[in-house]
Amino acid sequence: MPAEIVNLKRARKQKARTDKELQAAENRAVHGRSKAQRISDLREAARISRELDGARRDTGDGGGDDRT
Repeated sequence: MPAEIVNLKRARKQKARTDKELQAAENRAVHGRSKAQRISDLREAARISRELDGARRDTGDGGGDDRT
């Protein structure tokens, strides 16, 4: 059986395209969020922070009862 003849120039170009596509997919996963999504997440984090601050107890001196 004769071996398949491969054009090295085409093989290099195809490998470069594949590598570039993989890098692009990785970049999309990391940086591919829309401005609306980023703003929505910031607003949600601020809402949660406000909710937690509103539920915080204020004990004054940080101690227990003042009964003596």
